[in-house]
Amino acid sequence: MKDLVEWKQSPRRKPLILQGARQVGKTWLLREFGRQHYDTVAYVNFEETPTVNALFEGDFDLDNVLAGLRIAAGSSIEPGATLVILDEIQECPRALTALKYFAENRPDYHIACAGSLLGVALHEHSSFPVGKVNFIDMYPLTFSEFAEAMGEQALLAPLIERDWPLVTVFHERYVALLRNYLYVGGMPEPVSVFASERDYGHVRSAQLDILMAYDRDFSKHAPTDQVPRIRAVWESIPNQLAKDNSRFVYGAIESGARGRQYEIAIQWLKQTGLVHQVNRVSAPRLPLGGYEQTAIFKLYALDVGLLGALSHLDAAVILEKNRLFTEFKGSLTENYAAQQLVATPGMAPSYWANSSGTAEVDFVAACAGEVIPIEVKAERNLKAKSLKVYRSQYQPAVSIRTSLTPYNVDDGLIDLPLYAIEQLRDVIRDVTT
Repeated sequence: MKDLVEWKQSPRRKPLILQGARQVGKTWLLREFGRQHYDTVAYVNFEETPTVNALFEGDFDLDNVLAGLRIAAGSSIEPGATLVILDEIQECPRALTALKYFAENRPDYHIACAGSLLGVALHEHSSFPVGKVNFIDMYPLTFSEFAEAMGEQALLAPLIERDWPLVTVFHERYVALLRNYLYVGGMPEPVSVFASERDYGHVRSAQLDILMAYDRDFSKHAPTDQVPRIRAVWESIPNQLAKDNSRFVYGAIESGARGRQYEIAIQWLKQTGLVHQVNRVSAPRLPLGGYEQTAIFKLYALDVGLLGALSHLDAAVILEKNRLFTEFKGSLTENYAAQQLVATPGMAPSYWANSSGTAEVDFVAACAGEVIPIEVKAERNLKAKSLKVYRSQYQPAVSIRTSLTPYNVDDGLIDLPLYAIEQLRDVIRDVTT
């Protein structure tokens, strides 16, 4: 919401594309933003009302387009006072093209677009005008947003303020909340169900409904010849992450599989926001992108709760103290960490492994002009041999070891609780300034 308000107030505002996977709450957020910050909202859904597509045929006469949108939305559309929401815009490629003309000729109209498969649509329509739109990425709820949804604002405050003595006093309460987050995840519907009912069975039903919707998208929107491969990649993610080496291996999908067979399937899943690809770097130097080995990577699910549902994780693990953190060899915990890092602006993660494959650090990310190694440990296990190898070889100013251990700093090594990963950038600044 804060990003949307900044977009509205920006003197460089252009038509907005809100990107994110299906059911992360894009439509709800745009409608709520319009309700709070505009006099009126003009909402048009291209999937529900395909006849609207005809407005964008021809020569893009924006006066005619706006007149038609007023009729379709049943609302007035006034410059600056109305938020025009074009939902499921990927169903009308010409509407995507029209955004260029709104940016150039009607910049005073506030246009915001969303769609479940916008990543695919933008990729397919390569003529889409670069530089004529603003983008905002939307992800499932982070841990702190989940805590707020659970009514734990008071517990959240010392974490945001990094009041570590007070955080440590309530350490077990944070861990209990995190345990629930690892099962529920951050998709709005399961979170809403859990907030109101505290019923893990109903949460799982909501998660399975989302997974079924994704599966329908595979059949409906993906290239026909790629559908079996997309399903195979998607369903293999739990097993891929549970391996001793969680690097993505094509042979783990089917015997003899090769990368070229699955490149399009993986790209489609990335473009729809369902997976995050974390590439290996040959050396942890800036810029990290210059050292990424894109053929060697890990794939993480967009949401840890959906990963658990995809894995058929039994809700009984919730009752077994911290077993959830070690389930599937800690893959839930690692996916959780990736999910929080991806959702943190400027913290796009990679990972590092030495050439012999004897040492691997779960994540590395650029922050405060440094490459920060981040080792994720389940429970209170502080043995981090790979991080020791990394520190000896590269001597970073700051290293992060995140686990269920309370916060501590010792000679540049920060023990950061798993529930505090969102505070990573501020923690590093605290230590280095």
